[in-house]
Amino acid sequence: MIEIIEEQNNKVVPEIQVLPSPLEPLRSISWNYWWSWSRDGAGCFRELGPAIWEECEHNPRLLLSRVSEYRLAEMANDPVYCERVAKLASDFDEYMGLRQSWSNHGNAAGLSPEHPVAYFCAEFGVHNSLALYSGGLGILAGDHLKSASDLRLPLVAVGLLYHQGYFRQRLNREGWQQEVYRETDPEILPLHTVTGEDGSRLLIEVLIRDRAVRAQVWRAEVGRVALYLLDTNIAENAETDRWVTGHLYGGDRETRIVQEMLLGIGGVRLLRRLNIEPHVYHLNEGHSAFLTLELARETMHSRGLSFAETMPLVRERCVFTTHTPVAAGNDEFAVDLVERSFGSTYEQQLGLSHQEFLGLGRLDPKDASESFGLTPLALRLCRSTNGVSRKHGEVSRALWQKLWPEKTVNEVPITHVTNGVHAPTWVAPTIRALYEKHVGQDWANKLRQRADWEQGVARLSDEELWAAHLLLKQRLVAFVRERSFQARVDRGEAVEYAEAARSMFDTNALTIGFARRVAGYKRWSLLLNDTERLLKIIDNAERPVQFVFAGKAHPQDSEAKMILQEVARWKRDERLKDRAVFIDDYDQEVARQLVQSVDVWLNVPRRPLEASGTSGEKVAMNGGLNLSVLDGWWLEGYDGSNGFAIGSGVESSNDVDASDAESLYRTLEQDVVPLYYDRDGEGLPRKWIWMMKRSITTLGPEFNSDRMVAEYARRIYS
Repeated sequence: MIEIIEEQNNKVVPEIQVLPSPLEPLRSISWNYWWSWSRDGAGCFRELGPAIWEECEHNPRLLLSRVSEYRLAEMANDPVYCERVAKLASDFDEYMGLRQSWSNHGNAAGLSPEHPVAYFCAEFGVHNSLALYSGGLGILAGDHLKSASDLRLPLVAVGLLYHQGYFRQRLNREGWQQEVYRETDPEILPLHTVTGEDGSRLLIEVLIRDRAVRAQVWRAEVGRVALYLLDTNIAENAETDRWVTGHLYGGDRETRIVQEMLLGIGGVRLLRRLNIEPHVYHLNEGHSAFLTLELARETMHSRGLSFAETMPLVRERCVFTTHTPVAAGNDEFAVDLVERSFGSTYEQQLGLSHQEFLGLGRLDPKDASESFGLTPLALRLCRSTNGVSRKHGEVSRALWQKLWPEKTVNEVPITHVTNGVHAPTWVAPTIRALYEKHVGQDWANKLRQRADWEQGVARLSDEELWAAHLLLKQRLVAFVRERSFQARVDRGEAVEYAEAARSMFDTNALTIGFARRVAGYKRWSLLLNDTERLLKIIDNAERPVQFVFAGKAHPQDSEAKMILQEVARWKRDERLKDRAVFIDDYDQEVARQLVQSVDVWLNVPRRPLEASGTSGEKVAMNGGLNLSVLDGWWLEGYDGSNGFAIGSGVESSNDVDASDAESLYRTLEQDVVPLYYDRDGEGLPRKWIWMMKRSITTLGPEFNSDRMVAEYARRIYS
């Protein structure tokens, strides 16, 4: 059963009041998400009103409309604060004003502001206040935009504006997930209405279900990158069509396919209306694959070509990144649903018979029993396909070999670009200050140069790094207590139980984080394979261990919800002594608290189903250690000295779950826990700190999104 709670927000369009002149730069900065990864952006806004900042979910535009006139005047008379604002404004002007182009970095490959990369994705995790993401795909897309901006790579992005986004999560007293949907009001976000040459709203039209569906367009500024968002919630549409951009991944299959028609077909038409002629179209996952058909339709009609003649021209302009290691995870649609959504007009414009049109989305075009898949469509009509880790590339070649029957698995033209994360977004300010001190103010640039990075990190003293890490753990403990107390109060728990949250967790205890989407292959229940053994590890007076969990189950995945319920019930075992906690509503802000602060990040996917993973990369950049199955990115990153491995890294037909559970417990008992509590005369875990430095040194240069985006430009976009 799906339990949904609708929350309606009263729509109040914020009007930023007149700001005192020293604070006036905050107005323009609030309209660009650059502030979210700048050195002091969040700090400058938070300082105006910490409580309001939290209420506004870190939306600076809303904050500036709510802070009192007196508080603004008070801060405008604080010389130290005004210096910070002036420095932030100077940094912003310098960042946006740099004229150095991507060509100065080499490997320009025809990219220019006139001919940028067009990056299409169904979700974008730019910031938690812009709730257009559900998990890893969206966070990766947000980091991709930020690195493109930092590197001055010409790029525009296209997505959808979901009015109720992805759900907010609540666990009831029985541990069952409830979905809460809140209205996303673009009027209170830093989103610009895109207008046409006559100054009126720009509207994009796509024929869907034999109706002309129109979409208005919003633009978010992500540093130097423009993110365009299509939105059908306008009066010009029928009520049903206004909900095309209602929920992210929350509707039925018909909602999914019409969203993807709007994204792909409407996205191409948007770029035409903006007079943007991309050098290359990047399909980040298959959701936008219909854009290839729109490019074909355009080219056929403008050049008088047949579809067969057009296909090579479309391929030359499109590249595809697949993120899914199993065929069932790729978007597939029943034939009748495709027929109902497209009608016959579109295939007629492509000059294709009905079966030829359907065959584009099938592994075997002649197999009428197959459904229509967006991944086969993208594989056919893109010149380049890549997975998101070395292992995922191998898995993808085997998965899709049927499309190249004349080739061996190793010859299948699917490569890989391993995912990375945007360091300035995910590195904690406390750790960032250490990098600025020892690596340099340009530490993020030096992160791309292994030798410079290693030399800088080597200058960090054990005392400095450990002190900074303990401060972050203190913050995490305070965060856990506050969120747990509030969640218990909201659920109507007993007063004693709610108050107990205020004393749970211990800064000095070994803290392990486990946060990710709740899905079968993620193996949430693996940790509970032998609860008595696990309790002995946790309930040790001299060497205590504590766990913090977070994650969401898909609204329609009852099995995943049951797994989540099992974890929620287990953590209430009296013997745990408040050493296990589940944080509701996993989002970017919760993720930031966890990845910046835990001692160990746990990941136990069933090999080889972890396409890449990026949360562990964020942990590594903050000095945390990974304890993970050798899959995805960790298979490439682990060197035996920079973290811990679970299992052998070899697929087996035996009971791999039991084997991996045994390896997990043994590694905790024999390696992780003893090493953490091995202290010298000064109370420092020297060997553990050495591993923290190894983690930072070896993983930072390889698994950051600047490296990733530069690799895309050099190998894929060219």
